[in-house]
Amino acid sequence: SSGINAEWPLRPGEREREERNYFQLERDKVNTFWEITKRQLDESKAELRNKDREMEDMEERHQVEIKVYKQKVKHLLYEHQNNITELKADSVLTLKLEQDENRTNEGTLRKDKRNLKVQLKELELSHEDVIKNLKRQHDEAITVLRKDSERHAKELQIKYEKKMKLLREELELRRKTEIHEIEERKNGQINTLMKNHEKAFSDIKNYYNDITLNNLALINSLKEQVEEIKKKKVPTATLR
Repeated sequence: SSGINAEWPLRPGEREREERNYFQLERDKVNTFWEITKRQLDESKAELRNKDREMEDMEERHQVEIKVYKQKVKHLLYEHQNNITELKADSVLTLKLEQDENRTNEGTLRKDKRNLKVQLKELELSHEDVIKNLKRQHDEAITVLRKDSERHAKELQIKYEKKMKLLREELELRRKTEIHEIEERKNGQINTLMKNHEKAFSDIKNYYNDITLNNLALINSLKEQVEEIKKKKVPTATLR
């Protein structure tokens, strides 16, 4: 393990500090990745808000156009009424001619009014279609953004879990390696102690064996001396 000295383990607290720094670095990387993803999501939301404002502006313009068309129709009707009032002040013949002309103009005005109503209806239908399409596009964009956000979050979770799994595996491998190294050093120390104890035991055994042999030799020698003394005393006793 890179955190373990070749001969001695780390002093208390150093390995914890090293692992804590490593975890802090990984957590900072994950937080940075999360901030980037959040900023992208905020930008997408801002873009959607801009689309909503564009739709509101289009709706306002449509209302203005409808108001203008209604003003035109009102103005035409107003002019038509003025023409009728002026014709009544003229002579009967002129009134007759004006009435004929007014009827023609009135027919034209009705036709124009019908055309304007048709155009207004077409404009409303067209605007409704535009609004429906914009809403549909808006809903589709929201759905895509939601799916992207969910996919992003899922990928981030999977990536984070994968990193945590690799980190746990690395720490477990490091722990096993450290334990193995400590056991090897401990076994080496035990073997050295056993060898030293075996040597000391062998020296003591040899020492006591030497003493035992020396004592046996001394005893045998003393026995021989006693036998010699006994042999020398026996003839003397016979002579008496």
